[in-house]
Amino acid sequence: MTKEIDAQTHAAGKPPEMNIARLANAILCLHLSGDWRVGQPIPLSGDMEKQLKSEPGVQKITFDTSEVAGWDSSLLTFLMDIHNDCSKNNIAVDTAGLPQGVDKLIALATAVPERKGARKQASRDSLLVRIGAASITQWQAASELLAFIGEAVVAFLKFLVGKASFRRSDLALLIQECGVNALPIVSLISFLVGLILAFVGAVQLEMFGAQIFVANLVGIAMVRVLGAVMAGIVMAGRTGAAFAAQLGTMQVNEEIDALQTMGVSPMEFLVLPRMMALVLMMPLLCVFADLMGILGGLIVGVGLLDIGFIEYLNQTQASLNLNHFFIGIFQACVFGVLVALAGCLRGIECGRSASAVGDATTSAVVTSIVAIAVATAIITLVCNVLHI
Repeated sequence: MTKEIDAQTHAAGKPPEMNIARLANAILCLHLSGDWRVGQPIPLSGDMEKQLKSEPGVQKITFDTSEVAGWDSSLLTFLMDIHNDCSKNNIAVDTAGLPQGVDKLIALATAVPERKGARKQASRDSLLVRIGAASITQWQAASELLAFIGEAVVAFLKFLVGKASFRRSDLALLIQECGVNALPIVSLISFLVGLILAFVGAVQLEMFGAQIFVANLVGIAMVRVLGAVMAGIVMAGRTGAAFAAQLGTMQVNEEIDALQTMGVSPMEFLVLPRMMALVLMMPLLCVFADLMGILGGLIVGVGLLDIGFIEYLNQTQASLNLNHFFIGIFQACVFGVLVALAGCLRGIECGRSASAVGDATTSAVVTSIVAIAVATAIITLVCNVLHI
Protein backbone atom coordinates (compact mmCIF):
# COMPACT_ATOMS: atom_id res chain seq x y z
CA MET A 1 0.00 0.00 0.00
CA THR A 2 2.85 2.37 0.91
CA LYS A 3 4.58 1.61 -2.38
CA GLU A 4 1.43 2.48 -4.35
CA ILE A 5 1.08 5.82 -2.53
CA ASP A 6 4.75 6.61 -3.16
CA ALA A 7 4.35 5.73 -6.84
CA GLN A 8 1.29 7.99 -7.20
CA THR A 9 3.07 10.84 -5.42
CA HIS A 10 6.03 10.46 -7.73
CA ALA A 11 3.71 10.44 -10.77
CA ALA A 12 1.84 13.60 -9.73
CA GLY A 13 2.31 16.33 -12.34
CA LYS A 14 3.84 13.94 -14.87
CA PRO A 15 2.11 13.76 -18.26
CA PRO A 16 0.00 10.64 -18.80
CA GLU A 17 1.77 7.69 -20.36
CA MET A 18 0.70 4.30 -21.69
CA ASN A 19 2.90 1.22 -22.06
CA ILE A 20 1.66 -1.98 -23.63
CA ALA A 21 2.93 -5.36 -22.47
CA ARG A 22 1.92 -8.87 -23.47
CA LEU A 23 1.30 -11.06 -20.43
CA ALA A 24 0.32 -14.21 -22.28
CA ASN A 25 -0.42 -15.33 -25.79
CA ALA A 26 -3.92 -13.87 -25.71
CA ILE A 27 -3.67 -11.07 -23.09
CA LEU A 28 -2.39 -7.50 -23.39
CA CYS A 29 -1.82 -5.30 -20.32
CA LEU A 30 -2.00 -1.51 -20.57
CA HIS A 31 0.26 0.16 -17.96
CA LEU A 32 -1.08 3.69 -17.33
CA SER A 33 0.88 6.26 -15.35
CA GLY A 34 1.00 9.99 -14.77
CA ASP A 35 -1.68 12.62 -14.25
CA TRP A 36 -4.70 11.94 -16.50
CA ARG A 37 -6.44 15.30 -16.33
CA VAL A 38 -7.82 17.86 -18.77
CA GLY A 39 -5.03 19.93 -20.27
CA GLN A 40 -2.51 17.08 -20.32
CA PRO A 41 -1.43 15.47 -23.62
CA ILE A 42 -3.44 12.25 -23.57
CA PRO A 43 -1.93 9.25 -25.43
CA LEU A 44 -3.68 8.15 -28.57
CA SER A 45 -5.92 5.12 -28.37
CA GLY A 46 -4.86 4.35 -31.93
CA ASP A 47 -1.50 3.13 -30.61
CA MET A 48 -3.21 0.17 -29.01
CA GLU A 49 -5.15 -0.51 -32.19
CA LYS A 50 -1.86 -0.65 -34.11
CA GLN A 51 -0.55 -3.05 -31.47
CA LEU A 52 -3.57 -5.29 -31.97
CA LYS A 53 -2.98 -5.39 -35.72
CA SER A 54 0.70 -6.17 -35.29
CA GLU A 55 0.04 -8.91 -32.70
CA PRO A 56 -3.00 -10.93 -33.81
CA GLY A 57 -4.70 -13.38 -31.53
CA VAL A 58 -5.30 -11.04 -28.57
CA GLN A 59 -8.50 -11.97 -26.76
CA LYS A 60 -8.35 -9.90 -23.58
CA ILE A 61 -7.18 -6.46 -22.39
CA THR A 62 -6.24 -5.73 -18.75
CA PHE A 63 -5.09 -2.54 -17.00
CA ASP A 64 -2.45 -1.59 -14.47
CA THR A 65 -3.17 1.89 -13.03
CA SER A 66 -1.11 1.74 -9.83
CA GLU A 67 1.01 4.70 -11.01
CA VAL A 68 -1.91 6.94 -12.02
CA ALA A 69 -1.66 10.10 -9.85
CA GLY A 70 -5.08 11.54 -10.69
CA TRP A 71 -7.78 11.35 -13.30
CA ASP A 72 -10.91 13.05 -14.60
CA SER A 73 -13.03 12.82 -17.76
CA SER A 74 -9.88 12.60 -19.90
CA LEU A 75 -9.20 9.10 -18.61
CA LEU A 76 -12.82 8.10 -19.13
CA THR A 77 -12.75 9.36 -22.72
CA PHE A 78 -9.53 7.43 -23.39
CA LEU A 79 -10.94 4.24 -21.86
CA MET A 80 -14.17 4.54 -23.86
CA ASP A 81 -12.13 4.74 -27.06
CA ILE A 82 -10.26 1.60 -25.96
CA HIS A 83 -13.54 -0.12 -25.16
CA ASN A 84 -15.01 0.75 -28.59
CA ASP A 85 -11.91 -0.51 -30.41
CA CYS A 86 -12.04 -3.78 -28.45
CA SER A 87 -15.73 -4.19 -29.19
CA LYS A 88 -15.06 -3.87 -32.91
CA ASN A 89 -12.39 -6.59 -32.69
CA ASN A 90 -14.37 -8.89 -30.31
CA ILE A 91 -11.80 -8.50 -27.53
CA ALA A 92 -12.81 -8.73 -23.87
CA VAL A 93 -11.96 -5.83 -21.52
CA ASP A 94 -11.12 -6.51 -17.86
CA THR A 95 -11.77 -3.34 -15.81
CA ALA A 96 -10.61 -4.78 -12.49
CA GLY A 97 -7.29 -2.91 -12.60
CA LEU A 98 -8.84 0.53 -13.12
CA PRO A 99 -9.06 3.16 -10.35
CA GLN A 100 -11.97 2.92 -7.94
CA GLY A 101 -15.14 4.25 -9.52
CA VAL A 102 -13.88 4.21 -13.10
CA ASP A 103 -15.09 0.68 -13.73
CA LYS A 104 -18.58 1.63 -12.54
CA LEU A 105 -18.67 4.67 -14.80
CA ILE A 106 -17.54 2.58 -17.76
CA ALA A 107 -20.23 -0.02 -16.99
CA LEU A 108 -22.84 2.74 -16.76
CA ALA A 109 -21.77 4.27 -20.07
CA THR A 110 -21.91 0.92 -21.88
CA ALA A 111 -25.07 -0.39 -20.21
CA VAL A 112 -27.31 0.83 -23.06
CA PRO A 113 -25.96 0.47 -26.61
CA GLU A 114 -25.86 3.59 -28.76
CA ARG A 115 -28.93 4.01 -30.91
CA LYS A 116 -28.26 3.33 -34.55
CA GLY A 117 -28.13 6.55 -36.55
CA ALA A 118 -27.76 8.74 -33.45
CA ARG A 119 -24.62 10.35 -34.81
CA LYS A 120 -25.18 12.53 -37.82
CA GLN A 121 -22.95 11.75 -40.73
CA ALA A 122 -22.42 13.59 -43.96
CA SER A 123 -24.84 12.46 -46.62
CA ARG A 124 -23.23 10.46 -49.39
CA ASP A 125 -26.37 10.07 -51.46
CA SER A 126 -26.38 11.24 -55.04
CA LEU A 127 -27.98 14.50 -56.09
CA LEU A 128 -31.04 12.78 -57.57
CA VAL A 129 -31.60 10.82 -54.38
CA ARG A 130 -31.47 13.98 -52.28
CA ILE A 131 -33.82 15.79 -54.67
CA GLY A 132 -36.23 12.86 -54.50
CA ALA A 133 -36.10 12.77 -50.70
CA ALA A 134 -36.71 16.53 -50.53
CA SER A 135 -39.65 16.21 -52.93
CA ILE A 136 -41.21 13.44 -50.85
CA THR A 137 -40.77 15.54 -47.71
CA GLN A 138 -42.42 18.55 -49.34
CA TRP A 139 -45.29 16.40 -50.61
CA GLN A 140 -45.88 15.03 -47.13
CA ALA A 141 -45.77 18.55 -45.69
CA ALA A 142 -48.33 19.73 -48.25
CA SER A 143 -50.60 16.79 -47.39
CA GLU A 144 -50.35 17.56 -43.68
CA LEU A 145 -51.10 21.23 -44.38
CA LEU A 146 -54.23 20.39 -46.34
CA ALA A 147 -55.36 17.98 -43.62
CA PHE A 148 -54.78 20.65 -40.96
CA ILE A 149 -56.76 23.25 -42.93
CA GLY A 150 -59.59 20.74 -43.40
CA GLU A 151 -59.72 20.00 -39.68
CA ALA A 152 -59.71 23.74 -38.93
CA VAL A 153 -62.67 24.29 -41.29
CA VAL A 154 -64.58 21.42 -39.68
CA ALA A 155 -63.88 22.86 -36.22
CA PHE A 156 -65.14 26.28 -37.34
CA LEU A 157 -68.31 24.77 -38.75
CA LYS A 158 -68.88 23.01 -35.43
CA PHE A 159 -68.48 26.37 -33.72
CA LEU A 160 -71.13 27.90 -35.97
CA VAL A 161 -73.65 25.21 -34.96
CA GLY A 162 -72.62 25.41 -31.30
CA LYS A 163 -70.96 21.98 -31.05
CA ALA A 164 -67.30 23.00 -30.71
CA SER A 165 -65.71 22.08 -27.38
CA PHE A 166 -63.55 24.92 -26.04
CA ARG A 167 -63.58 27.22 -23.04
CA ARG A 168 -65.03 30.69 -23.55
CA SER A 169 -62.66 32.05 -20.93
CA ASP A 170 -59.72 30.94 -23.10
CA LEU A 171 -61.18 32.80 -26.06
CA ALA A 172 -61.61 35.98 -23.99
CA LEU A 173 -58.02 35.76 -22.74
CA LEU A 174 -56.69 35.18 -26.25
CA ILE A 175 -58.68 38.14 -27.57
CA GLN A 176 -57.01 40.30 -24.95
CA GLU A 177 -53.58 38.92 -25.85
CA CYS A 178 -54.11 39.41 -29.59
CA GLY A 179 -55.87 42.76 -29.33
CA VAL A 180 -55.24 45.14 -26.46
CA ASN A 181 -51.80 43.79 -25.56
CA ALA A 182 -50.63 44.12 -29.17
CA LEU A 183 -51.65 47.77 -29.58
CA PRO A 184 -48.38 49.36 -28.37
CA ILE A 185 -46.07 47.55 -30.80
CA VAL A 186 -48.54 47.85 -33.71
CA SER A 187 -48.92 51.58 -32.98
CA LEU A 188 -45.18 52.17 -32.90
CA ILE A 189 -44.40 50.26 -36.09
CA SER A 190 -47.29 51.76 -38.06
CA PHE A 191 -46.49 55.30 -36.89
CA LEU A 192 -42.86 54.93 -37.97
CA VAL A 193 -43.83 53.40 -41.32
CA GLY A 194 -46.21 56.28 -42.05
CA LEU A 195 -43.57 58.81 -41.01
CA ILE A 196 -40.86 57.21 -43.17
CA LEU A 197 -43.19 56.86 -46.16
CA ALA A 198 -44.17 60.54 -45.93
CA PHE A 199 -40.56 61.68 -45.62
CA VAL A 200 -39.39 59.60 -48.60
CA GLY A 201 -42.35 60.78 -50.68
CA ALA A 202 -41.81 64.38 -49.69
CA VAL A 203 -38.21 64.36 -50.96
CA GLN A 204 -39.43 63.41 -54.43
CA LEU A 205 -42.63 65.45 -54.52
CA GLU A 206 -40.85 68.63 -53.44
CA MET A 207 -38.97 68.55 -56.73
CA PHE A 208 -42.28 69.20 -58.53
CA GLY A 209 -43.87 71.45 -55.90
CA ALA A 210 -46.47 68.78 -55.14
CA GLN A 211 -45.92 68.38 -51.41
CA ILE A 212 -49.63 68.30 -50.74
CA PHE A 213 -49.89 64.90 -52.41
CA VAL A 214 -47.89 63.37 -49.56
CA ALA A 215 -51.27 63.08 -47.86
CA ASN A 216 -52.59 61.01 -50.78
CA LEU A 217 -49.51 58.80 -50.81
CA VAL A 218 -49.56 58.03 -47.10
CA GLY A 219 -53.33 57.74 -46.82
CA ILE A 220 -53.86 55.34 -49.73
CA ALA A 221 -50.74 53.25 -49.01
CA MET A 222 -51.57 52.80 -45.31
CA VAL A 223 -55.30 52.20 -45.65
CA ARG A 224 -55.13 49.95 -48.69
CA VAL A 225 -52.02 47.83 -48.05
CA LEU A 226 -49.40 48.85 -45.53
CA GLY A 227 -51.63 49.07 -42.45
CA ALA A 228 -52.77 45.48 -42.86
CA VAL A 229 -49.32 44.23 -43.89
CA MET A 230 -47.48 45.83 -40.99
CA ALA A 231 -50.08 44.63 -38.50
CA GLY A 232 -49.85 41.14 -39.98
CA ILE A 233 -46.05 41.02 -39.82
CA VAL A 234 -46.02 42.29 -36.26
CA MET A 235 -48.60 39.71 -35.23
CA ALA A 236 -46.64 36.99 -37.04
CA GLY A 237 -43.53 37.75 -35.00
CA ARG A 238 -45.42 38.35 -31.77
CA THR A 239 -48.55 36.20 -31.66
CA GLY A 240 -47.87 33.55 -34.29
CA ALA A 241 -44.56 32.70 -32.64
CA ALA A 242 -46.30 32.59 -29.24
CA PHE A 243 -48.91 30.15 -30.57
CA ALA A 244 -46.20 27.88 -31.96
CA ALA A 245 -44.23 27.98 -28.71
CA GLN A 246 -47.30 27.29 -26.56
CA LEU A 247 -48.53 24.35 -28.61
CA GLY A 248 -45.00 23.07 -29.15
CA THR A 249 -44.38 23.02 -25.41
CA MET A 250 -47.66 21.19 -24.89
CA GLN A 251 -46.54 18.67 -27.49
CA VAL A 252 -43.24 18.15 -25.69
CA ASN A 253 -45.03 17.69 -22.35
CA GLU A 254 -47.51 15.27 -24.01
CA GLU A 255 -50.46 17.46 -23.01
CA ILE A 256 -51.93 17.26 -26.51
CA ASP A 257 -51.73 13.46 -26.34
CA ALA A 258 -53.54 13.64 -23.00
CA LEU A 259 -56.35 15.69 -24.57
CA GLN A 260 -56.75 13.14 -27.36
CA THR A 261 -56.79 10.31 -24.80
CA MET A 262 -59.63 12.04 -22.94
CA GLY A 263 -61.58 12.43 -26.19
CA VAL A 264 -61.05 16.21 -26.49
CA SER A 265 -60.19 17.48 -29.96
CA PRO A 266 -56.99 19.57 -29.86
CA MET A 267 -58.20 21.35 -32.98
CA GLU A 268 -61.35 22.58 -31.25
CA PHE A 269 -59.87 23.11 -27.79
CA LEU A 270 -56.55 24.73 -28.75
CA VAL A 271 -56.50 25.86 -32.39
CA LEU A 272 -60.06 27.17 -32.85
CA PRO A 273 -60.01 29.84 -30.09
CA ARG A 274 -56.59 31.09 -31.21
CA MET A 275 -57.70 31.35 -34.81
CA MET A 276 -60.95 33.12 -33.91
CA ALA A 277 -59.22 35.57 -31.57
CA LEU A 278 -56.69 36.59 -34.20
CA VAL A 279 -59.27 36.86 -36.99
CA LEU A 280 -61.50 39.04 -34.82
CA MET A 281 -58.71 41.35 -33.68
CA MET A 282 -56.77 41.78 -36.92
CA PRO A 283 -59.34 44.13 -38.59
CA LEU A 284 -59.38 46.34 -35.49
CA LEU A 285 -55.58 46.37 -35.35
CA CYS A 286 -55.54 47.22 -39.05
CA VAL A 287 -57.80 50.23 -38.53
CA PHE A 288 -55.63 51.41 -35.65
CA ALA A 289 -52.50 50.89 -37.74
CA ASP A 290 -54.04 52.98 -40.55
CA LEU A 291 -54.73 55.84 -38.16
CA MET A 292 -51.23 55.73 -36.67
CA GLY A 293 -49.65 55.66 -40.14
CA ILE A 294 -51.72 58.68 -41.24
CA LEU A 295 -50.69 60.42 -38.02
CA GLY A 296 -47.02 59.82 -38.85
CA GLY A 297 -47.55 61.31 -42.32
CA LEU A 298 -49.42 64.22 -40.78
CA ILE A 299 -46.48 65.09 -38.54
CA VAL A 300 -44.09 65.11 -41.50
CA GLY A 301 -46.50 67.11 -43.67
CA VAL A 302 -47.26 69.74 -41.07
CA GLY A 303 -43.81 69.88 -39.47
CA LEU A 304 -41.52 69.72 -42.52
CA LEU A 305 -43.61 70.64 -45.56
CA ASP A 306 -45.53 73.58 -44.06
CA ILE A 307 -48.87 72.03 -44.98
CA GLY A 308 -51.78 73.17 -42.84
CA PHE A 309 -53.30 70.72 -40.39
CA ILE A 310 -56.83 71.01 -41.78
CA GLU A 311 -55.50 71.09 -45.35
CA TYR A 312 -53.65 67.79 -44.82
CA LEU A 313 -56.74 66.13 -43.33
CA ASN A 314 -58.97 67.36 -46.16
CA GLN A 315 -56.52 66.10 -48.76
CA THR A 316 -56.34 62.69 -47.03
CA GLN A 317 -60.14 62.47 -46.85
CA ALA A 318 -60.50 63.39 -50.52
CA SER A 319 -58.00 60.71 -51.60
CA LEU A 320 -59.62 57.83 -49.74
CA ASN A 321 -62.82 55.92 -50.42
CA LEU A 322 -64.57 52.86 -49.05
CA ASN A 323 -62.92 50.56 -51.60
CA HIS A 324 -59.49 51.28 -50.11
CA PHE A 325 -60.81 50.75 -46.60
CA PHE A 326 -62.55 47.44 -47.29
CA ILE A 327 -59.60 46.06 -49.25
CA GLY A 328 -57.37 46.74 -46.24
CA ILE A 329 -59.87 45.15 -43.83
CA PHE A 330 -60.20 42.09 -46.08
CA GLN A 331 -56.44 41.69 -46.21
CA ALA A 332 -56.25 41.98 -42.43
CA CYS A 333 -58.78 39.14 -42.03
CA VAL A 334 -56.84 36.97 -44.45
CA PHE A 335 -53.57 37.69 -42.64
CA GLY A 336 -55.19 36.81 -39.32
CA VAL A 337 -56.18 33.39 -40.66
CA LEU A 338 -52.73 32.79 -42.16
CA VAL A 339 -50.82 33.78 -39.02
CA ALA A 340 -53.05 31.69 -36.76
CA LEU A 341 -52.89 28.63 -39.02
CA ALA A 342 -49.10 28.88 -39.45
CA GLY A 343 -48.47 29.27 -35.72
CA CYS A 344 -50.81 26.47 -34.68
CA LEU A 345 -49.65 24.14 -37.46
CA ARG A 346 -45.98 24.45 -36.53
CA GLY A 347 -46.84 24.02 -32.87
CA ILE A 348 -48.89 20.87 -33.47
CA GLU A 349 -46.14 19.44 -35.71
CA CYS A 350 -43.44 20.17 -33.11
CA GLY A 351 -41.11 17.35 -32.08
CA ARG A 352 -40.47 16.06 -28.58
CA SER A 353 -37.39 18.08 -27.64
CA ALA A 354 -36.63 21.58 -26.42
CA SER A 355 -34.78 22.43 -29.63
CA ALA A 356 -37.85 21.38 -31.62
CA VAL A 357 -39.85 24.12 -29.89
CA GLY A 358 -37.36 26.73 -31.08
CA ASP A 359 -37.43 25.30 -34.60
CA ALA A 360 -41.25 25.36 -34.59
CA THR A 361 -41.29 28.98 -33.45
CA THR A 362 -38.84 30.05 -36.14
CA SER A 363 -40.70 28.11 -38.80
CA ALA A 364 -44.02 29.67 -37.74
CA VAL A 365 -42.68 33.21 -38.14
CA VAL A 366 -41.06 32.48 -41.51
CA THR A 367 -44.15 30.70 -42.82
CA SER A 368 -46.44 33.51 -41.68
CA ILE A 369 -44.37 36.27 -43.27
CA VAL A 370 -44.01 34.39 -46.56
CA ALA A 371 -47.75 33.66 -46.60
CA ILE A 372 -48.51 37.36 -45.93
CA ALA A 373 -46.25 38.45 -48.79
CA VAL A 374 -47.79 35.95 -51.22
CA ALA A 375 -51.35 36.81 -50.16
CA THR A 376 -50.64 40.54 -50.55
CA ALA A 377 -49.31 40.02 -54.07
CA ILE A 378 -52.32 37.91 -55.07
CA ILE A 379 -54.89 40.33 -53.60
CA THR A 380 -53.16 43.32 -55.20
CA LEU A 381 -53.08 41.60 -58.58
CA VAL A 382 -56.76 40.62 -58.36
CA CYS A 383 -57.77 44.15 -57.36
CA ASN A 384 -55.76 45.57 -60.26
CA VAL A 385 -57.44 43.19 -62.73
CA LEU A 386 -60.89 44.03 -61.37
CA HIS A 387 -60.04 47.78 -61.30
CA ILE A 388 -61.00 48.07 -57.65
